[in-house]
Amino acid sequence: MKIIPLFLLPLFVGFLFPIKTTELVHQPAITAVPDTKTIITGADQTAAYLPYLKGKRIGMVVNQTSIIGTKPSVDSLKSLGVNIVAIFGPEHGFRGNASNGAKVDDSVDAKTGIPVISLYGKNKKPSREQLAQIDLMIFDIQDVGCRFYTYINTLNYIMEACAEHDKELLILDRPNPNGYIVDGPILKKHLYSGIGIHPIPITHGMTIGEFAQMINGEGWGLPANKKCTLRIIKVANYNHDMAYTLPVLPSPNLNTQQSIMLYPSVCWFEGTIISQGRGTYMPFTVLGAPALKGKYSFSFRPVSIKGMSETPLHQDKDCYGLDLRKYDVNLLRKSRKLNLQWLMELYKAYPDKARFFDTSQSNQIGNFDFRSGTEDLRKQIIAGTSEKEIRQSWEPGLSAYKQMRKKYLLYK
Repeated sequence: MKIIPLFLLPLFVGFLFPIKTTELVHQPAITAVPDTKTIITGADQTAAYLPYLKGKRIGMVVNQTSIIGTKPSVDSLKSLGVNIVAIFGPEHGFRGNASNGAKVDDSVDAKTGIPVISLYGKNKKPSREQLAQIDLMIFDIQDVGCRFYTYINTLNYIMEACAEHDKELLILDRPNPNGYIVDGPILKKHLYSGIGIHPIPITHGMTIGEFAQMINGEGWGLPANKKCTLRIIKVANYNHDMAYTLPVLPSPNLNTQQSIMLYPSVCWFEGTIISQGRGTYMPFTVLGAPALKGKYSFSFRPVSIKGMSETPLHQDKDCYGLDLRKYDVNLLRKSRKLNLQWLMELYKAYPDKARFFDTSQSNQIGNFDFRSGTEDLRKQIIAGTSEKEIRQSWEPGLSAYKQMRKKYLLYK
């Protein structure tokens, strides 16, 4: 769906018809745009929140996906006179150019001169001292709807810090490109890690604003008997069934719309001997390994690529397997399910099955288990369990989550 930003609309409208603070306090989700058939992100609805920022010291949790119109939201809001005193950068950094998993240090943004505090290095959440200079925190990051995509973890840490230090959080909501699918096993608590800290399925089917409401409602990671004070600028004209093409790539290795749509069904291969195309310019759209030579004709060769994957699996080796670049992702939309067939197929084809799953971490709990959220799926694939039986094993947890999710939805 085509996106028409509202950044160029006259901003004085918001000042002529301001939203009263008392109204905002009792209305957690706000939409202040005319009815149209075009998806309009929360950030693009400047008239709905710009008056509320006036006179406040603002902190912003943002990355390269945080835009108003076509410009970075930090740059745009600063040019409009908003007093931004700190930027908090998540994984991949504020400008989105750090490699996957790379440590990101504190710095000063060269363009705006605003201090940038890393949330993907020595600290995961802002400190008391860092929040002392802030009156209001803004969270504006594009999510892709997967448990192991770390920005929902960042959201939780921000909410925890804001709740601890009585700071309000304003969320500029954005669509979830995989919002139509709620599927996968529920993450077991003993498998919580940096790629999953919530008891949710692999695809959660929520926007960042909705997920924040769930964190508050369920009390996940928050101080005892405290919630984060939230204000949410809703996406206009959006529901979870809508197709949504991201205007900005969400991370270096999700560099096409195809990769974004395949990501939920492909990322768990990172816990296996199978390359997902890191070290190529087509990550998360190809799957393969050197040992599959002779079983598949398609091949690719991972290499070191600065800013994407500098030490990829099977570096400088030809990998043979599946080319999913032309796979019809509408099949995923129609089924509303993760694709298990690729995992089952490549395990069956791999000659040395003892090496297929990575179990190099302590207590023989491999990376695959952290990604899938359970040891059961790995064991089921090894045992040759049918897809029907695998999906049945995700119950009743998956159905219970879907029922809980309904309480927090802002969109149909």
